[in-house]
Amino acid sequence: MTTVEKIKIAKLIEAAFFVSDGPLSVKQIKTELLVNYQLNHQQIRDVIGELVIKYKNSGVNLVQVASGYRFETISELNEDLAIFVAKLTKEKAPKYSRALLETLALIAYKQPITRGEIEEIRGVAVSSYIMKTLLERNWVKVVGNKEVPGRPSLYATTKAFLDYFSLTSLSQLPELLPMADLGAIDIPLQASV
Repeated sequence: MTTVEKIKIAKLIEAAFFVSDGPLSVKQIKTELLVNYQLNHQQIRDVIGELVIKYKNSGVNLVQVASGYRFETISELNEDLAIFVAKLTKEKAPKYSRALLETLALIAYKQPITRGEIEEIRGVAVSSYIMKTLLERNWVKVVGNKEVPGRPSLYATTKAFLDYFSLTSLSQLPELLPMADLGAIDIPLQASV
């Protein structure tokens, strides 16, 4: 591959990340964007690696999540600057109830898990609204049924969950704290570009 071709390909990939409404995988880039080029997956990863380095000290970072790569605002963004950036976003960050976040955490850490098991751990009923919200956001999905009377649905997290929380795998989830240490915990969220 000539230097001119490599620069052109890097610009194509960079532009694709900026216009994409979600993460792009190496496979997507190869089959949808670079279909007319004879590149293997490693060559595409190398170009992405160069873009990661290029944006390392800028206001956005190119990061890998479960579904591929995407641009995100930097998490270390100074609070003064974050206020200005937030004004540009038309969408308000959704507020989630403690019950929804507890339910989501139980699914993430104990998956696959039934609604009844979640209720047993939490000590209260899980509202249909919570489950509906998690399913609609595509953060959880039904992955089967437990082989017990009534055959309750088994829930697990999705790639969309991992993407939203900027994770590549469940192994990146923080270690669980004992219930007594939980208190009020803020979940910092990064905005994707």
